[in-house]
Amino acid sequence: MSDIVILGSGMGGLGAAYRLRGEGITPVLYDKNAYYGGHTTSFRYDSGFLFDVGPHISFTKDTRIQELFADSVDQHYETIQINLNNYWRGHWPQHPVQLHMHGLPEDVIVKVISDFVEELKAPERSVNNYADWLLASFGQSFSELFPMQYTRKYHLTTADNLSTDWLGPRIYQASLEEMLRGALSSSAPHVHYITHFRYPTDGGFKSYLNKLVPLESLHLNHELISLDPLGRLLSFSNGTVVHYDELVSSVPLPELIGMIQGVPQDVIDASRRLACSTCVLVNIGVNREDLSDAHMSYFYDEDICFTRLSFPHMLSSRNAPAGMGSIQAEVYFSNKYRPFTGKPEDWIEPVIADLRRCGLLREDDSVVFSAAMLLQHANIIFDLERSAALKMVHGYLDDIGILYCGRYGDWGYLWTDESFMSGENAAQKILDKMQ
Repeated sequence: MSDIVILGSGMGGLGAAYRLRGEGITPVLYDKNAYYGGHTTSFRYDSGFLFDVGPHISFTKDTRIQELFADSVDQHYETIQINLNNYWRGHWPQHPVQLHMHGLPEDVIVKVISDFVEELKAPERSVNNYADWLLASFGQSFSELFPMQYTRKYHLTTADNLSTDWLGPRIYQASLEEMLRGALSSSAPHVHYITHFRYPTDGGFKSYLNKLVPLESLHLNHELISLDPLGRLLSFSNGTVVHYDELVSSVPLPELIGMIQGVPQDVIDASRRLACSTCVLVNIGVNREDLSDAHMSYFYDEDICFTRLSFPHMLSSRNAPAGMGSIQAEVYFSNKYRPFTGKPEDWIEPVIADLRRCGLLREDDSVVFSAAMLLQHANIIFDLERSAALKMVHGYLDDIGILYCGRYGDWGYLWTDESFMSGENAAQKILDKMQ
């Protein structure tokens, strides 16, 4: 039997392990953390509050993955109709804004629709980047007031520096009729690529991994420090050295390339051009649960420090003590465009101050819990350098026989189900070779 090693125990790594185990093959998994799950783990604090590592919900339409996750929690999950909203200059329009402009300043609505109509009448625009796509889809006013502004907070760069490779169904292209209805009436229909989602009743999102983790072949606290592709050896910081015949990695590509012996300089340079966001997660517990009607809120104003909020207690009542609510705020930085400095805890007070400023926290609310953590890798930034750099890095890994998977191995905008299937696909390549 070949020595098959998987680096990482997040959705990608577990997907690879699941596929191999389905064929009677037991791979060995190594994870640098003291816990499994990667970004799909959850932590319950002594205060009784539970927070996932970032907002995670399961909205996959793949019935096989649905059943797999449901079985992992013995069918104990919540099915929730999603509610999303936005904060823009003191207003709280429903999401997406282009379908729910009712209540915004009249001059803003008039200018947005006027520009939208002008764009419809204009010659077809050449689309070379995300900014071009926005202007062609919505016109200048809406693009500049909303998505371009959000882009600077979420992607840490400008829309004209982003490709359109990441879009998929993520931004709804409204018709003139839909925009008019949403401007005239507060009862415009909700249209979004997510309508309902599932979430485990107990234990947070990590519970979906309950039956997917091969504990007998998982080694935690193993941080990779060196990879010898010629000798097929992996060296870990604790002194462990292991041999592999086949290797699947979900390690972020820039880190992985930096640990491989003998990497050509052009590949190293390409890996350094790959951009992602870094996120400070600020977790807040509050002495009341009626904090928001929305499960998630997007913040466009650049003088508000957080970009997005989620409310874990609304996903399952067991995520917070009885009668209390929880908020998770995301504050974004970037390895390439806005490097993080200082400590994650530095952002707790600014987040609380902005929660009060936008009205989500009242003056008489008590913050009964607070904590912060840093995610060095959050979202992939699809800037204009990504495609060529990624092609070179993946080409090199293909040449030396290292398989890659997951959000940070594929270096793509993968949701949890897609990350799991990415791992399965990597494992299938091993199975194909063994036939």
